[in-house]
Amino acid sequence: MTTELPTDAALAEEVETGTGGLRLDLTRRLAAEALGTGLLVMAVVGSGIAASRLSRGDVGLQLLENAAATTGALIGLILMFGAVSGAHFNPAVTLLDRALGTMSTRDTGLYVVAQVAGGCLGAVVANLMFELPAVELSTHDRSSAALWLSELVATVTLLLLIQGCVRTGRAAVVPFAVGAWIGGAYFFTSSTSFANPAVTVARTLSDTFAGIAPASAPAFVLVQLAAVGVAFALVRLFYPERAGPAAPPAPAADPRPTTDGTEPPRG
Repeated sequence: MTTELPTDAALAEEVETGTGGLRLDLTRRLAAEALGTGLLVMAVVGSGIAASRLSRGDVGLQLLENAAATTGALIGLILMFGAVSGAHFNPAVTLLDRALGTMSTRDTGLYVVAQVAGGCLGAVVANLMFELPAVELSTHDRSSAALWLSELVATVTLLLLIQGCVRTGRAAVVPFAVGAWIGGAYFFTSSTSFANPAVTVARTLSDTFAGIAPASAPAFVLVQLAAVGVAFALVRLFYPERAGPAAPPAPAADPRPTTDGTEPPRG
């Protein structure tokens, strides 16, 4: 799960913020991706643990609590780090940016490493916050054709939503659109919408409500990566051109007469 507040090729070097142009070095962007992905995993795993303890025996309510916490955290994290790194928190988002030519190969590889490392650390911290072993491999088997199809749908639609917002000049709504979509996808997909290779790997480290068995994770990740290719084709089909900045308005003609009584030049 997650997302970006994407930037175009120039913004890999410079991101426009509310206080003006801010030049960002790669170290800061990688730190933001690692921390953001870690906090996202903490939200997913931690809320799953809390829900299973607070609402024993009611799986539907547990899932609702898990979805609500994840949705809120995801919106906040995208707002927190969107202007720093693009707030990808998801290798699928990063790889699609690379395929679309808005990110370099070097940065793509480093982003993915930061996301996976940060996510795994987030799972460890979530376990420790609830007095569980730091690492406890999950025993939750999630392996079936229906679940793989679900992950394909979840990942493709998430990526298409992000690019659809950005390429039509609505990047500001990405945090809320992505949060709402993930919250809904918890319930309309049978896999509960992992839709994120880094989060999938990290969730193998917690034998709790949100965990996934290590043996089940590779198939999930492969399907999520395949979804990048499908999303790329759909983005090219539906949004072949990215919206650019609006052109400045033409200067208005001066209605006042000149001193010689003739009209001033127009435009």
